[in-house]
Amino acid sequence: MQNIVTLGILSNERRVRTMLKKMALKLALRHWKKGGFSVVFWDGEEEDYGDTSPSFKIIFRKEPPLKLNSQDIILTMGEAYMDGIIDFEGSMDDIMRVVALNTQSDQLQNYDTSLVDAPDCKRQQQNIHHHYDLGNNFFSLWLDKTMCYSCAYFLTLEDSLEQAQLQKIDHILKKLNLKPGESLLDIGCGWGWLIIRAAQQYRVKATGITLSTEQYNAVTARIKKLGLEDQLQVKLINYLELDSTKLQFDKIVSVGMFEHVGKGNLGRYMNKVNELLVSGGTSLLHTITGTFETPANTWIAKYIFPGGYAPSMRETVWLLPQYDFHLIHAESLRLHYAMTLDCWYTNFSKHLDTIRDMFDERFIRMWSLYLRGCAAAFRTSGLDIYQLLFTKGLNNDLPLTNAYMYNKCD
Repeated sequence: MQNIVTLGILSNERRVRTMLKKMALKLALRHWKKGGFSVVFWDGEEEDYGDTSPSFKIIFRKEPPLKLNSQDIILTMGEAYMDGIIDFEGSMDDIMRVVALNTQSDQLQNYDTSLVDAPDCKRQQQNIHHHYDLGNNFFSLWLDKTMCYSCAYFLTLEDSLEQAQLQKIDHILKKLNLKPGESLLDIGCGWGWLIIRAAQQYRVKATGITLSTEQYNAVTARIKKLGLEDQLQVKLINYLELDSTKLQFDKIVSVGMFEHVGKGNLGRYMNKVNELLVSGGTSLLHTITGTFETPANTWIAKYIFPGGYAPSMRETVWLLPQYDFHLIHAESLRLHYAMTLDCWYTNFSKHLDTIRDMFDERFIRMWSLYLRGCAAAFRTSGLDIYQLLFTKGLNNDLPLTNAYMYNKCD
């Protein structure tokens, strides 16, 4: 009899916990009043949310654990997807559109810029290691042969990923208006194809720097294999540690690195470029931008890019005059990045068994959500990516028009 009573009490406790969890989730979801979606809970109950007809569905495959954090619905849903607790039915574009509609104003209102984080060199190294040192074998499965892990540049909808990445590199090098014998610095050089292309096509001397050990080893091997040691060098170093009394560059480029310095370090980046760039020199900044000065969503910050921050376009441009930088060209590649991410996800999906052996199912779901979600965010949320070209001081020797930037890529 005592056992029966105990089982009954435990059963009642479980029912109460389940009810409380569902109530907490419902309260959280009801804050999302824009757009429309439906939720199928683990007991079969279905409920609609928002102010329009549902465009997608969230399905709970099982009851979530007690650690459920209903105060942060983005982190909660991201972790639940990773753990196989929920699945989505519908377009990822519709999902990200609703997320953006319901979170952007809250993020802006609650973002205290007086408490901005400025990661030091050691923490920047750790943040880069978290993402970029997952292994060259992993990235080579779904990137193209250039190993470019940044937005490509599609001249037509039929371009292959590799073709579009080479076009992106050529587009950047054309904008920099490189001349033989000039010196080029690539801050965050990735796997090195940009400095290699610059050396081969423009006969410049280029230096690449990275915080990723995996990337450093790969670039070093590439340079040696191609016999370009006299023109190229790569350093495993933080850009802030470069000594401007010993190093000066005619041109400086940074592709997909500015997003990793942290909001508190945006000015430090600009100041360092100013120190390293010769008077009249040209720099190109290729960076993701947000609409407002808001932090990365908590799921991205925890699992994908710790320490990352996509600056707004206005705060980035606002910084330029402080360092005597003169903006001469700005170009949005927003849809190009959505297409790039779509290509990466397609390639990623072709190697799930191999990736599962490298990591696990949770990792696959995490990276699938990251690649698909980011592609959708570029299409629907106002997330953008810009190439900003600027000079240090006035430069009256630039081409009279921008036609040279858009000549057909070789």
